[in-house]
Amino acid sequence: MPKLPHPSSFDLVVLGGGSAGFNAARVAADLGKTVAIVDGAPQLGGLCILKGCMPSKTLLHAAELLHHAQHSARFGLRVPKAEIDMKALHAWKKHVIGDFAAYRDRAVANPDRFSLFRSHARFVDSHTVELVDGRRIAGRFFLIATGSKVSVPSAIPGLATTPQWTSDEVLDLDFVPRSVIVLGGGIVACELAQFLVRIGSRVTLIQRSQNILREQSPAASEIIQQAFRDEGIDLHTGTRITAIRPRGRSGTEVVFESAGRTLVRRADHLFNALGREPNIAGLNLPAAGVRLTPAGRVRTDRWQRTTAAHIYAGGDVCGPHDLVHLAVAQGELAARHAFGVPEKQLRPVATTPLLNVVFTDPPLATIGVPESELVAKKRPYLAASYPFDDHGKSILMGQTRGYVKIIAEPVRGRILGAEIVGPQAGELIHCFAGPLAMRATVRDLLRAPWYHPTLAEILTYPLEEIAEKLPSGSQL
Repeated sequence: MPKLPHPSSFDLVVLGGGSAGFNAARVAADLGKTVAIVDGAPQLGGLCILKGCMPSKTLLHAAELLHHAQHSARFGLRVPKAEIDMKALHAWKKHVIGDFAAYRDRAVANPDRFSLFRSHARFVDSHTVELVDGRRIAGRFFLIATGSKVSVPSAIPGLATTPQWTSDEVLDLDFVPRSVIVLGGGIVACELAQFLVRIGSRVTLIQRSQNILREQSPAASEIIQQAFRDEGIDLHTGTRITAIRPRGRSGTEVVFESAGRTLVRRADHLFNALGREPNIAGLNLPAAGVRLTPAGRVRTDRWQRTTAAHIYAGGDVCGPHDLVHLAVAQGELAARHAFGVPEKQLRPVATTPLLNVVFTDPPLATIGVPESELVAKKRPYLAASYPFDDHGKSILMGQTRGYVKIIAEPVRGRILGAEIVGPQAGELIHCFAGPLAMRATVRDLLRAPWYHPTLAEILTYPLEEIAEKLPSGSQL
C-alpha cells in the first residue's frame, strides 16, 4: 500500500472561494488564524461574480437600453436603427466581470493571508480533505461553501440526453441565437428569456406551474407574463413535458401538454433553466459526518455548524435562500463562531425580513412577510396598493405596468411587508428595508419627506390608506 502524503494543517480550511467562503476566510485571517482556501474552478470569484449576478445584470441593462431606444418614438426621439452588437456587448461584459474577478483573485491569492489550493477536494475523514493530486490538507475547522450547479431533473423525458444550454452558455453568448426554448419559470429563466427576446431571438418559455415566478403572488406574476407576451415571448404555463429530443443535425423539439392539448415547439437551442442544486456530489460528506436535509442541502444550525460540530457551511450549499448578502453573512458568522467569539456577542443570520428582487422589466421586488403567508396562518393584517398607471412620474416615463402593495399590522400599523412590481422596483423596495428592521409603522414613514415628482412618492398613497384604517390611538 503506497504511503500517503503527510497533510498540511490549518486552523480553517475553506472549500470554495465564493461569497461565503471568501468572507469566512477574510474574517478568520483578521482573527490571526491560518487559512487554506481550496477552489478548483477555472477562475476565482464564485458564481455571483463569474456566472451569476454581475454578468446577467450587465446583459440585462444593455437589453433594457436597446428596448428603450427601439420604443422611443413616443418621446419624440428618432433612433433610426437601434440594434445589438453582440460581440461588442460580450467584450463589455468580459471587461466588467474581469475587473470584479481580478479584485477577488488578488484578495484570495494573497499569500500573506491565505494558502490557496487550485483544486477540488473530498473528505477522507472529519479533519482531512484530499486534493485531486493526492495531497492532503488537515483542518481544525472547515467551511463548506462549494455553491450550486444547474439541476437536470431526471423526471423530464429526454432532457438528460438532449444537448442543452445552461445559464453559463447564455451569459457567454457573442451572437444572437435565431430561436431558443427556455425550460422553467424561475428568476433565471424569466430574466434571460426577456434578454434573449430583446436582442432578437425567437423565444418559447415552457413552465410547469400555472404562473411563472410561482413563489411570487399571482397578481405580480400575471403582470410580468403579460409583459412577456407583449414583447413576443411564446409563453406556456400549466404544462407537462412528455418528450424532449434532438431534431436533425441541430435543434431541439419539445412535446408538452397544456390545457388539454398536445403541443410541439422546435428551436435551434434548448436552455435548461429549471433551477440549481447544491454542488456537493464529490465532497464525500459521509466520511466527515455531515448530513443533508430532506431537500438535499447541507444541514446547519443557527451558527452555521453542520452535523459535525467543527465543520460549518454557508451559501447555496445550505441555503435556505440563494442570496449573496445571506451567503456573506453566513461565512462571517461561521468564522467568528468557530474561533471563539462568544455566542452572546453573535447573532444568527437573519433571513427575515427576506428581501428579493427579480430583474425583469418590469422588475419585481418583495420584502418581509408575504400576504399569502398571513392568510394561511390566519393572521390579521391591513393591506393597500396603488397602481403605477395613476402615478405622475411613472406616467411621464411611459412605464406604467404594476403596482405597490404594503402590508401592515392592524393595531399599531407596524409594517410587515411590501411588494412592488413596476419601474425601479429593486431600488424602491429598499425604502422598506430599514423601517422593517427597525419595526417602524406606516405613520413613522409618513413623517418622512417624500419628494415630488419621484417614483418613491408612490409609496405614500398605500401608506396613507392604511393609516386611515388604524385605530386613532395607534398614532401615540
